[in-house]
Amino acid sequence: MTAHDQMRAMLDQLMGTGRNGENNRFHVRFNDPKVCKSFLLSCCPHEILSSTRMDLGECPKIHDLALRADFEKAQQSKDYFYDLDAMEHLQAFISDCDRRTEAAKQRLAETQEELSAEVAVKANSVHELAEQIGQKLAKAEQLGEEGFVEESMKLMEEVDELRKQKLEAEQEYRNSMPASSYQQQKLRVCEVCSAYLGIHDNDRRLADHFGGKLHLGFIKIREKLAELEKNSDKRKEEKRKANKDRDRGDDREDRYRERYREHYVGGRELDRRSKRHRSRSRERKERERVGGDNRVGGDNRGDRRRRSRSRSRERSERSERSRRSRSGHSSPTDKPERGERSDRRRDRDRD
Repeated sequence: MTAHDQMRAMLDQLMGTGRNGENNRFHVRFNDPKVCKSFLLSCCPHEILSSTRMDLGECPKIHDLALRADFEKAQQSKDYFYDLDAMEHLQAFISDCDRRTEAAKQRLAETQEELSAEVAVKANSVHELAEQIGQKLAKAEQLGEEGFVEESMKLMEEVDELRKQKLEAEQEYRNSMPASSYQQQKLRVCEVCSAYLGIHDNDRRLADHFGGKLHLGFIKIREKLAELEKNSDKRKEEKRKANKDRDRGDDREDRYRERYREHYVGGRELDRRSKRHRSRSRERKERERVGGDNRVGGDNRGDRRRRSRSRSRERSERSERSRRSRSGHSSPTDKPERGERSDRRRDRDRD
């Protein structure tokens, strides 16, 4: 990871997905099912055991430091109960590891020479003292790196005392079995990380194992699981009550929406208003149609009356002209017949 990527990850972890007003690269929120809830609580085995002998590869769910920052901020105002999801995830993982540990023990029992009960007890004593020495050496080195020199020195004194006890236990173990059998490596499976430990391993090798990332990662996972399981019953009850209250709130909201919809969205009130509106529309259209028919009928009757008057006037004019022609008197104001026809046509067009 480059320096730029490291700075970007630090900013995401501190400020979340909304820094600089930008969206996260996955375009999801922390409560999306695709987001790893164990990662949000910093206990995902895929992240803790990365780059170890038991590297699980990339987690199938989303890991994003910005989403973790968003979750930590939102968790202050609302409880999402993601610790229960993480507990189920860790339980499944630890159960699988315990099965592998039992299988490794079974293989050792089948391949190694079986010891008598007395010799097995002495061998287990040597293993236990060696584990204590390795754990205290790793802890002393960690305290020394952190600057706690006095605490580290006290642990080293305890290590020296355990080494003396281990020498005595090894001598008893050596005296209880033949020399040829003693030289054979007796393996033991680590109960924490299921790694193989030898009875002849030196302190440096044991310190590297117990202070290594694999062993410490398993310790972190197991301690986190124990912490989550301690309050699991209480948390499940709280989640059950919260879900019940949420369901009750949803029912109340649904009833409110139903009442609101009954009066304003599609119930009897809207049906009544819609019927009234449709009846008014029908009445208005009926009046317009009737009024239009009346106007059309009145126009037709007026046209018939005008045509009737025009024909009566034409007949009277023709009769007047014929009478005048017979009598031989014509009025100087009479128009020619063609002019009269054009005038009558103009009158008809005007009407």
